[in-house]
Amino acid sequence: MKFGVLMFPTDYSIGPIELGRAVEERGFESLFFPEHTHIPTSRLSPWPGGAELPKEYSHSHDPFVALAAVAAVTSKLMLGTGICLVMERDPITLAKEIASLDMISNGRVLFGIGGGWNEEEMENHGTDPKLRWKILRERILAMKEIWTKDEAEYHGKFVNFDPVWSWPKPVQKPHPPILVGGDGPHTFQRIIEYGDGWLPIPTRGEVALGDRIQELQRQAAEAGRGPIPVSVYGTLPRPEVVNHYAEMGIDRCIFWLPVSTADEALPTLDRYAALIREVATAGA
Repeated sequence: MKFGVLMFPTDYSIGPIELGRAVEERGFESLFFPEHTHIPTSRLSPWPGGAELPKEYSHSHDPFVALAAVAAVTSKLMLGTGICLVMERDPITLAKEIASLDMISNGRVLFGIGGGWNEEEMENHGTDPKLRWKILRERILAMKEIWTKDEAEYHGKFVNFDPVWSWPKPVQKPHPPILVGGDGPHTFQRIIEYGDGWLPIPTRGEVALGDRIQELQRQAAEAGRGPIPVSVYGTLPRPEVVNHYAEMGIDRCIFWLPVSTADEALPTLDRYAALIREVATAGA
């Protein structure tokens, strides 16, 4: 099992460079940064977390800028988006951003994507929230064309362009792994069509995670796909939870790191790293 860390990189917390170094030094496999381009002050869309929206949602760095900074000071750490709001980004530009990050990091990008929840935020980017998954699908398929072909074109309802040249191409072939977030009625169809892994938040699903994983693998097998890797977003840092996920065959546990300064963040990382060693020793 792999272990990652997720934190909102903000203008008032530990910086991405210091955080990236610390995460790699402590032996974690990956670091994930979420994305919100902004938060509309109307606050009409309820936060899925259930409480008042935390401050970090409106103070976060652009994930690709922050991950590029981390890439420059690390050598093995995988660099993930958790999640990228594809429906708020131009696919041609986004394809180049991801390919560029994958090249400068020598193939260390994990491309986590999702449909988002803040409808006013999407609308400010010109996206109809009711169409967000259809728009996301076409943008992902179009980006795959750009990543894998010297002359790429795509003609859909929401994305349409004639043949283009666009380099660099990703180091990872055919492209960085696409981890699809969410746990709705159509999530598995999306993963099987254009994803490489599932990125669920276990506390937000209506069906037990183990049962959902079995269903995912059943549908994947029916579609002629091999086993789909699962990365759990927001793993509770407790040995019994990690051991339970290991028994399920989960590929990656991602621990949520509260937004904090270095004085608080580094000791928390130390505790997470000690937990990983404890679990590894017990399983040896």
